[in-house]
Amino acid sequence: MLIDPDSDRITVDGRAVKPPTTHRYVMLNKPLGIITTARDESDRATVLDVIGAEGQAGHRLFPVGRLDADSTGLLVLTDDGDLAYRLTHPRYKVAKEYEVVTAGIPSKLKLDVLRRGVDLDDGRTQPSQIELIQATKGDRDSGRAELRVVITEGRHRQVRRMVQAIGHKTLALRRTAFGPLRLGRLKTGGFRVLSSGEVAALRRAAGLEAR
Repeated sequence: MLIDPDSDRITVDGRAVKPPTTHRYVMLNKPLGIITTARDESDRATVLDVIGAEGQAGHRLFPVGRLDADSTGLLVLTDDGDLAYRLTHPRYKVAKEYEVVTAGIPSKLKLDVLRRGVDLDDGRTQPSQIELIQATKGDRDSGRAELRVVITEGRHRQVRRMVQAIGHKTLALRRTAFGPLRLGRLKTGGFRVLSSGEVAALRRAAGLEAR
């Protein structure tokens, strides 16, 4: 059921409740080993523990999408459910960019396979942007490669599974951009509130009107 906050009266246990009129949007550079959830049953450190009360500022923030514990980089936290839904739903094709370090150096043929899409256990991936940034010395089995990967989906451990599908292992993964947002020089474990311009750009990327 949809609620119009301007005309509907909302109560909880007989007490009137006013929905928030403003939202909060925070960018975090997620450190390694931190869980991307609001609460963890095993009492492991979460992204909300990293930003603390200062980052939440009285709002009930939640992470937009996921970054695995063994991945790092740009994560958005907000209490804007409409925007979060669109940013993570593949229908809206909001791009997410990663820096990926692989064990072994993928051949041009394998990189082309990634670009076209690979078959995973939950279906074929959509076409991706793949760029070989650099490769270490050594043969294709003993060397390492750094890739720039841009996808418009957000399946569970998708980039790692894509790399595995072409016969390589992911050694490190860092998200560097989400839609129009870029990680920039934000230090690991650091966070900042998004500017009104950044929020407007995010909304445009997700097909929503700027407020």
